[in-house]
Amino acid sequence: MKRPDLKKFALRDEAGVYMFRKGSALRAGKILYIGKAASLRDRVRSYFAPDLGETRGLHIRKMVEEATVVTHETTGSVLEALILEANLIKRHMPPYNAASKDNKSFNYLVITKEEYPRIIIVRGRDLFSAGGGPSSGGQKLAVKKVFGPFPQGLSLQEAIKIVRRIFPFRDSTCTPCDEQKKKGKGICKPCFNRQIGMCPGVCTGEVSCEEYGRTIKNISELFSGNFKGLKRSLSAQMKAAAEGERYEEAVRLRRQIGALTHIKDVSLIKNERISAGGGARIEAYDVAHTAGTETVAVMAVVDGGDRVPAAYRMFKIHEATNDDVKALSEALERRLVHAEWPLPRVFVTDGGKAQMRAAERVLAKAGVSVPVVGVVKNQFHKPERLIGDKRAIEAYERDILLANSEAHRFGITWHRKRREKRLIG
Repeated sequence: MKRPDLKKFALRDEAGVYMFRKGSALRAGKILYIGKAASLRDRVRSYFAPDLGETRGLHIRKMVEEATVVTHETTGSVLEALILEANLIKRHMPPYNAASKDNKSFNYLVITKEEYPRIIIVRGRDLFSAGGGPSSGGQKLAVKKVFGPFPQGLSLQEAIKIVRRIFPFRDSTCTPCDEQKKKGKGICKPCFNRQIGMCPGVCTGEVSCEEYGRTIKNISELFSGNFKGLKRSLSAQMKAAAEGERYEEAVRLRRQIGALTHIKDVSLIKNERISAGGGARIEAYDVAHTAGTETVAVMAVVDGGDRVPAAYRMFKIHEATNDDVKALSEALERRLVHAEWPLPRVFVTDGGKAQMRAAERVLAKAGVSVPVVGVVKNQFHKPERLIGDKRAIEAYERDILLANSEAHRFGITWHRKRREKRLIG
């Protein structure tokens, strides 16, 4: 296969899974290799770089030469792509995936068979150890479910971090409260993850076995690839909780549904090559006010290296304030309510670390994992440097600066109109 052949496969700048195949028919060909991508178009193009043999290995170069067709399946997030990739590799076991790593080198997600199951990552060599049965760290495992194989351990670790923020679970560092009491401890001590909100309280007795079982079921559905079914189930549970006046539970379920809807994390694709500029949506935010009056915030959008004025948005800040960080946080919170607006590849804030950290806190609270970049200005309000996600800066510097410039221009223009209208009134 040659690079010009890619035009007929209509690869899109979206997350998903791609399959190199050998055969004449588009879908009937033998699957040679399966991979995931934050951008299907950019990722597949990278296989036709002159240095492919040096960067990916000679067997991958041979696979590209042998392939005749590329098929793909888009997903709503990179997390979904990672899970779909693992399920497809398990189903088809393509020869060039197997050539990259044997089963013993792959990573697997294991749910243990216990009253309060643990969720841990296990190497294939430990999971399928000869003669002794599944083990982890030298300890025998009673396994309830296994998901995988996952080719990249770092990507799986990133995925677990995202999932755990949505569905807190117990890992090997957490000792259930009942077990602590059996050892003669009068007080059940919280594990570290409970203190930071990543464990639901198995160690402190705050969560029942039944309630924790529902969390494990949700995680199982997610790693089985049933995202739509999981969202429907959570929506039904939320409705039932609201009708039963269990409002705290309903709010928690709504947060989980929102987090699943807004998942998009390019950090899951560690080795993805992203072409500098173009092919990505960038959202930039700026705040304008006059000594705390007529405070407004705006969102400007650059997509594929071009301005998209139709996607610009204006936010009248509800409370008069000269606190740019507070105004920015309100604007971002209101923006994230709109699931119909596509999430960007990068969020851009105008200002230093305070603005960037505020944006990161809002995104983390909503369960959205998108890189944030801050544009630090000099005394003349000109860009001096970019701070934040280095990979995003390297890939999209030109688009980030364009989006920031547009947000500043748009914000100042709208603020002046509001101020003049107020003065005339």
